[in-house]
This record gives sequence, C-alpha cells and structure tokens, in this order.
Amino acid sequence: MVQSTLRISSSPHLKRRTTTDAIMRNVVWAMLPVAAFAVYSFGLGTLMLLMTTTVTCVLTEHVLCRLSGKESTISDWSAVITGLLLGLTLPPIFPLWMAFVGSVIAMGLGKFIFGGLGYNVFNPALVGRAVLQAAFPAAITTWYPAFTANRFTEVATSTLALPFMRPPTVDVVSGATPLAAFKFEGVRTETTDLALGLISGSTGETCALLIILGGIYLIARKMMNWRIPVAVLGSAFALSGLFYLIDPGTYPHPVFMLFSGGLMLGAVFMATDMVASPLTPRGVWVYGAFIGVVTIVIRLWGGLPEGVMYAILLANAVSPHIDGWIQPRVYGTTKKAVMT
Repeated sequence: MVQSTLRISSSPHLKRRTTTDAIMRNVVWAMLPVAAFAVYSFGLGTLMLLMTTTVTCVLTEHVLCRLSGKESTISDWSAVITGLLLGLTLPPIFPLWMAFVGSVIAMGLGKFIFGGLGYNVFNPALVGRAVLQAAFPAAITTWYPAFTANRFTEVATSTLALPFMRPPTVDVVSGATPLAAFKFEGVRTETTDLALGLISGSTGETCALLIILGGIYLIARKMMNWRIPVAVLGSAFALSGLFYLIDPGTYPHPVFMLFSGGLMLGAVFMATDMVASPLTPRGVWVYGAFIGVVTIVIRLWGGLPEGVMYAILLANAVSPHIDGWIQPRVYGTTKKAVMT
C-alpha cells in the first residue's frame, strides 16, 4: 500500500522554474548592448569606468559576506547589475577612484546593510550615485563629447586622477547635456540624435533604442513587470505634453523629455527593481506614475536639469506604503475587512 504525503507550506504555491540568478543574469545580458554602445561612443575611459564599478561591486559583496560569516552571494549576479548600473549613470570621464568609492557605498550602504539581496529598500546603484553627486558635484557634472577620434587610444586625465587630487591638465569637455542645454540655454536637441545616442551625457543615457530593446527582451522573458516602465514613461509624457500644449515656446516637446537624460535607463532598469518596487497590480501603476511626475517636476522647476535619480529613490521609500494603501480585495471579503 502506497501512502501519499500531504505537504503544507506557505504561499506562493505556484512556482516557476526560473531562479533568481537566472533572472539577474538575463538583466545583465539586456544591459550589455547599452554598455557596449557607451564604450563605442566614449572609448577606453568608459570601458575602464564600467570595469571598475562592476569589479568593485562584486569584490565588495564578497568581502562583506566573508567578514559577516556568510556564504558569498556573488553568484546571483546582483552585484554585477549594481556595478553596471552605477557605471552607466556616471559621466564617461569620471575619476576611477571616485567610482571605486561609489561602488563600495552602493554595496555596503545601499544593499548589505539592509540584509543583502531581497531586503534592500533602495536601488543600490542609485544610493551610490546619490552619495557621489553630493560628495563630488563638479566631477559628476563634467561631460565629454562622444565619438572623438582618439577615444580608443587615449584616456582623459581626469579618469586616472589620483585620489583627492585635481587632474594635471584640463580635458576638452562638451558644453552641456541636452537637458542642461535646454534648461539653462534654451537649446533643443534633435529627437533622432537622442534616440540614437549621438549626444554627450552619462554613459548609459545615450542610445535610448538599445535600452528599449533590452526592456522588450526582459518583458518577453517575463522577467520584468512591463507596467512600471509604461507607467513611468506614460506619466512623464502626459505631464510634459500638457505643459507643451499650454506653452510650446517655454516647455519642451514630450518626446524630448522621454529620450533625454536618464529617464529611459531609469524606467527600464532601475524603477523595475523587484525588491524596491510594489507588489500589488495597482500599486505598480501608482509607483510608476509617481516616478514620472516627480521627474518632470524636477526637470521643469527644480534647480537641477535631471530628476530621475531622486524620483526613483523617493518612490522606493514610499513603495511599501503604496502596497499598504492599495490592496486587492480578498474574494469573499469587504474592503473594510481587508484594511483592518
């Protein structure tokens, strides 16, 4: 006689075969074309920058795990994602020693202090980037023109500057990013140049089309909640479009707002952080719309030309509350019963 065993466990009861490391690995694959185009656009210095942030994040996680007596978790690929994302948010000629500091902060303060993967409240890469912007505002707003003739044979002096030392010479820098040029000079950049990455800016702000293709790849693999980037971009388009209709001479076209700056990178690869975003179906729409609206508000009326980083970090902070406020009604109960 064969006896069957009844196994009782907590939810979720329906599980996919896809593992965490498989999801993280696919996110890396989706970001690699963006990173490759950044290296093609800005050259050897950008390759060194991305390698510095990625390797430092991986080593920092490994060392912190060992120091705390835990098994190393670098095999889940999350540290690689943090390193790549941090490098993609930095200027192409950002000093490597500053990138090293930001990477250590991203892993230690943004991730490990909360308990590691699955427990971080904020996107770790943005935590590192926020600290770098506060500590080194001049370096993080120094830009370099794309597609220079000697980009694969020479490295900017600022890239290899010694810690706490100024570069011995001043590199030729571009006047401003498209967002800064519009905000402070009223200069508008062609949409085609924005979409194809024919501009200066942070390493990952350039080719919006590659970012979109990476997002489509992850959505097709069911490794990204498509509602979040749609809500972010849709709300940003709607709000900026409203003001453009009111006064097109003062406010930029909504398409310009979508393809400029870090909005596309943030919407696809940062706002969709599975840990720091809401879980409820309606919650992700509210979360995405919050990011899009705050980004446009900062861009139009804030002191900085860009606001994606702050918008996502603020949304990360309120994400648990969004899930608490917007809960689906349990079948057979009233809304009041759910809230209590």
